[in-house]
Amino acid sequence: MRTLYPQPLTRENFAPFGEVIETSGSRHFAINGGTTERFHDLAHVDVSESGGRPLISIFRTQPVKRPLTVRLMERHPLASQAFIPLCRSPFLVLVAPAGDTLTAADLQLFQTNGHQGVNYRRNVWHHPVLALASNQEFLVVDRGGEGKNCDEYLLSEEIQIFVT
Repeated sequence: MRTLYPQPLTRENFAPFGEVIETSGSRHFAINGGTTERFHDLAHVDVSESGGRPLISIFRTQPVKRPLTVRLMERHPLASQAFIPLCRSPFLVLVAPAGDTLTAADLQLFQTNGHQGVNYRRNVWHHPVLALASNQEFLVVDRGGEGKNCDEYLLSEEIQIFVT
């Protein structure tokens, strides 16, 4: 059994899987007569080639039990998928590169700082939401429309995750 410990989420270490959505270090400018700061174009919403449409939802989750053991990963072949925390609580992000198969060695684990969201690129393997707080809510931007947009993959071995 492989054991993973989370590393801090940064734009650089998450770049192979998508974008980190955060205001810190982002392009921004004043709008609305100077009363609002707009943090602009934080992630690439990718639904254009699939014939779908952008879909906005709110997910309310329960915290994971610790230590966490995982085997199931998923990917979305027709579009990107973004998770933006509404409760400002850290959460875990378990990912692996796009491809037809994956192994435990392919997995990388990140922990957000509570102010970051993520946008998974099309076909990037990821675990379903791994919340650390009760009733944590996420604004989710993904694809609506015809066609199957979720593939699941069962890893050949369990992965144990430890969070301090």
